[in-house]
Amino acid sequence: MTKRVVIIGGGHAGCSCAKALRHEQFNGEIVLISNESELPYHRPPLSKSFIKDETEMEFSKLSLQPENFYEKYNIDLRLDTAVSEIDPDDQLVKLYHGDMLHYDYLVLATGTRPRQLPLPGLELDGVMSLRTLQDARKLRLAMQKVQNTVIIGGGFIGLELASTARAMSKNVTVLEHTPRVLGRSVAPLVSDYIADMHRANGIQIETGVFINEFVGENGQVTGVKCQHGIVPAELVLVGVGAIPNTELADQAGLQCENGIVVNHSMQTNHANIFAIGDCANHQNAFAGERRIRLESVQNANDQALTVAKMILSNNAEQIEYKSVPWFWTDQGDVRLQMTGLSFDTSDYVIRGDLKSGRFSVFHYAKDKLVAIDSVNQPVDHMVARKLLEAGITPSKIQAADMNTNLKSLLAV
Repeated sequence: MTKRVVIIGGGHAGCSCAKALRHEQFNGEIVLISNESELPYHRPPLSKSFIKDETEMEFSKLSLQPENFYEKYNIDLRLDTAVSEIDPDDQLVKLYHGDMLHYDYLVLATGTRPRQLPLPGLELDGVMSLRTLQDARKLRLAMQKVQNTVIIGGGFIGLELASTARAMSKNVTVLEHTPRVLGRSVAPLVSDYIADMHRANGIQIETGVFINEFVGENGQVTGVKCQHGIVPAELVLVGVGAIPNTELADQAGLQCENGIVVNHSMQTNHANIFAIGDCANHQNAFAGERRIRLESVQNANDQALTVAKMILSNNAEQIEYKSVPWFWTDQGDVRLQMTGLSFDTSDYVIRGDLKSGRFSVFHYAKDKLVAIDSVNQPVDHMVARKLLEAGITPSKIQAADMNTNLKSLLAV
């Protein structure tokens, strides 16, 4: 009897799972459901090149797969389709327009949505966030008409948008609540380097800022009121994190806590229901077995492959998601790449010269290498990933010595 896999979510994770199933020789039915009207697309360009392109880049450059991919691999892609309910007992997915789909395996790749600030003035025109292609289109049009832009949040998305806006000759101010930008992602000295770089490019960055409200006139935002006064703004971009979309999982009785809780094989508390990507709360060996969510393309792709192998395997107990986490962000002329997770770090060493703009920070938990931040050092990043995958720790002296070929340690 033909098996059917239903995938809810048309982002990186969902599309990658459909592709991985076919790559792993799954011959059953695959239904990929997306509540957006476009083919599944790459999200990273939305905060960078897409915003700057006045004519809108060809959608084929954004698409994760060409349109004929879904027909070629017999993937039933259902766009502009929303799921209203999951019935895990009868293994049914109910759609808002009334149809019901039976599944043998269900994959939740429901992603996240932007966290909003519950402040007065949030409803004003010009107060925006970025997650979808539709958001990016609205933002691009708005950006062309304004001069003063305020970014709320000094994380990846906030600084990428700040860099993009500045490249378009806008006046840009970044307001960050915590003491430093990228505070949850990189070492303090990397935060300082990135902040100094943006300031040198004309972006005003303020940290430790408390925002009281968005102010406006005639329904249009005109500024952001903080404890020290009002920062003028014709456009405000709110980038203060993301909330996992767990409503369907909650309704279906799946365990949820900061995402949909899964085991090492990405299974929920219902064995034939999986969760992957930004919405999945998993136990991660590189985080000291903490439960975390990882919001990255790499995580989405690798978890998708794990689920595909689970569905096809005759020995599923041996299949685990255990990939080394890695991330990247492009901001102006800087490519910042991170690998590993810097929990419980006690020391670090610098490889390279900060003044040159090419360096890496190697993070240690006692004497164990756990993470590396690399600024314009792609070779360091690639070697670091392989070192962490192999469980190899260079000494702090070796890591700091530019004459030490770290790649040679992999041959030992």
